[in-house]
Amino acid sequence: MSLDKPRVIMAMSGGVDSSLAAALLLEQDYDVIGVTMKLYSYDETGSAPEHESGCCSLDDINNARLVCSELGIPHYTLDLSGRFREMVVENFVSEYKAGRTPNPCIMCNTTIKWQALLERVVEFGADYLATGHYARIVRDENGGVYIARGLDPAKDQSYALWGIKAENLPRTLFPLGDLTKRQVRLKAGEVGLRTADTPESQEICFIPDNDYRRFLMENYPAVLESRPPGPFVDGSGAVVGEHEGIYHYTIGQRKGLGLATGERIYVNRIDLESNQVQVGSREEAMSSRLVMENCNWFISRETIPSADLSVQIRYNHAAQPATLEFQDRGQVRVKFNSPQHAITPGQSAVVYTGDRILGGGTITRTDA
Repeated sequence: MSLDKPRVIMAMSGGVDSSLAAALLLEQDYDVIGVTMKLYSYDETGSAPEHESGCCSLDDINNARLVCSELGIPHYTLDLSGRFREMVVENFVSEYKAGRTPNPCIMCNTTIKWQALLERVVEFGADYLATGHYARIVRDENGGVYIARGLDPAKDQSYALWGIKAENLPRTLFPLGDLTKRQVRLKAGEVGLRTADTPESQEICFIPDNDYRRFLMENYPAVLESRPPGPFVDGSGAVVGEHEGIYHYTIGQRKGLGLATGERIYVNRIDLESNQVQVGSREEAMSSRLVMENCNWFISRETIPSADLSVQIRYNHAAQPATLEFQDRGQVRVKFNSPQHAITPGQSAVVYTGDRILGGGTITRTDA
């Protein structure tokens, strides 16, 4: 490895995206080291081995190692399972216990990839950390560094990256930000990468069968016993049925409620104190305000513009025009120009101006 080249730690998941990102960095004359994270113990997931998929299964680690060998770069596997369990899995469990709906990928990006893994960048004597996310690093005319949306709107992953600390952005590379998914697969095939046709995973990595209720019941029964069945209520407070425990539900959920009302109903509110799940029409699940906490900003609050802002409240949500009101204790009230459906505590609210992220936070409540 040449000391004259900038050195990059490439987070290798074993899929096509990170594989091509590593190949592109080599073409750009970086000194690349492939690193794969072991994030959980495979015998503790509770699902069948054939369901193992995502970013750190045994097959994926092997794929990453083989790709690195074919590219002629070193590969290391780092066991971060203890830290992952503490920072991501335990948070996931506590959020469901509290009646909220967490996004573990955001927590992993913030506390594992751009914290625990970034610490290893220094240990490896590297200059940058790179990932296969569909997002871009941009610099403005004043030298500010931002995360911006990837150019493929169908694959943009910027929403999940709001928690990265601003000081870590200059050391971050997203080689795929200017490519579409189709271009990535075509280029991977041209390069001859074994992962060119690897199917995508949509599951939570530590729950390969995507059944989070089974995962919680099998692995954390004592926690969930404190959240027993309780009443479904309508908007007036009248009991309309019995729910199975608040962790079974998320705001906006329509299927799997087991209520025969003759009309479409949705989960509109989860009340932790009363152990009630409120259901009603889609219109009753609309709100134009939310409050977010635990915010992270890429610029100072004083320089955030008062206009031309939009806020995205979940991964597949189109960001909507909104205004911000900064409050005490780091809370921020977001007011949308028009009501939004199923604003969900535990999810993230990410603030954009155009394609650039200004910052974001965790939704704690709607605020009608």
